[in-house]
Amino acid sequence: MSGIKLSICIPTYNREAYLRSALEHCEKYSFSFPYEIVVSDNASTDNTTQLVEEFIAKGLPIHYHRRPVNGGSGPNLACAFHHAVGEYSIYLADDDFLVPSGVEAAMAYLDANPDVAACHAPWYFYDEVADRDLSQFYAIDENIKFEQRNFAAVFQFICERHIFPEIGIYRASALRSSWVPRDFCFWAFSYLAHFLDQGAVAFLKQPFYRSVAVSKIAPNRQQAGNDDVMTSWDKYRGGLEYFLYIGSKRGNLATTREARVVFEELCKVFTLNRMAVAFRFWAQRKDFIKAYELYTRLAIGGMPDHPEVMHFRNALPLMVAIQTLAYQVGATEGISRLMLSGIADRRSIEELLRDLGLPAGVDVVEETVGHDMGLAKHTAVFIADAVRHGEFVALGYKPNLIFSEQDLIQHVII
Repeated sequence: MSGIKLSICIPTYNREAYLRSALEHCEKYSFSFPYEIVVSDNASTDNTTQLVEEFIAKGLPIHYHRRPVNGGSGPNLACAFHHAVGEYSIYLADDDFLVPSGVEAAMAYLDANPDVAACHAPWYFYDEVADRDLSQFYAIDENIKFEQRNFAAVFQFICERHIFPEIGIYRASALRSSWVPRDFCFWAFSYLAHFLDQGAVAFLKQPFYRSVAVSKIAPNRQQAGNDDVMTSWDKYRGGLEYFLYIGSKRGNLATTREARVVFEELCKVFTLNRMAVAFRFWAQRKDFIKAYELYTRLAIGGMPDHPEVMHFRNALPLMVAIQTLAYQVGATEGISRLMLSGIADRRSIEELLRDLGLPAGVDVVEETVGHDMGLAKHTAVFIADAVRHGEFVALGYKPNLIFSEQDLIQHVII
């Protein structure tokens, strides 16, 4: 036995400044048990190696492993876990921090419950600039343990409480066979099924992880996890279905027609709720075309009035129409002008067009009495009145570059 109780596994790649901050926090940890820090470097080209050697020289218990080539994020994390020698392992992103008191409590819980293969907990979103926690991702009232292979109860718990088991401390004996590649099924639900198959699984009230939402190093950076929120709702569903499949094969979940109907509805509702959050994210990024796509799926799923949608819904048709016009003009090579015909407030429309993606190289002009036919082939036209389409074609403008309000808005149905 190594004598190491906990392995803190940090995969990294060209993140010298972030890794320095993470290791500086590690220096402050004074755990009551022996621990190690396993750094897996995905062939960084910055000064990561020298940085790690600096902290090793200062006495931090780091074991450093540098991969010869960048093999991707999944293999890099697997590498860190495989090199870990602790009784338990925890993943730590190179730009996040642990909550030492929460880690201590979780370790005490695991030691007192040797049947638990993995324990999960909520986590904080942390503002490093203001040095304060912003919010907590989900909450539970008290520690709860689910016995081995109690898939039905865990599935109900996840769906009812909207739990994401992304932050966990794992018993090494269960981790070896659980952390395997999953592309179509969200890893956190898939691995949860693997842990539950091997032992009990616990969800603890006290957080032991801080996800840095506002970083001192780059205060305006986009959180990496946001991309998953905006695009991975079908993977979330896949993970839930994977979990149900494992449960059905282990004999704990019924597979009758009636049971399948219940599971299908629970998966659907969970997925739609995640799509609603994605809708808000896309709308906040001012990509209303994508937001509308998600709205159609929410509406047909029975959630057109979801709270995440309501703030944006009334303005959605106009925003989609203007962004569609900006897209069509920007996508067409050789167009340097957009002529607005029959628009009362050209300046306001132009501001919206720019805000929603119209290229800076395209001039927005009003219709004049005389038309310069030399510019017609470089001009897209927006007409408020669809009846005038033929008139502009006769003047020499290309028919598929003359857009009416009806063209842009007829398929945006709220």
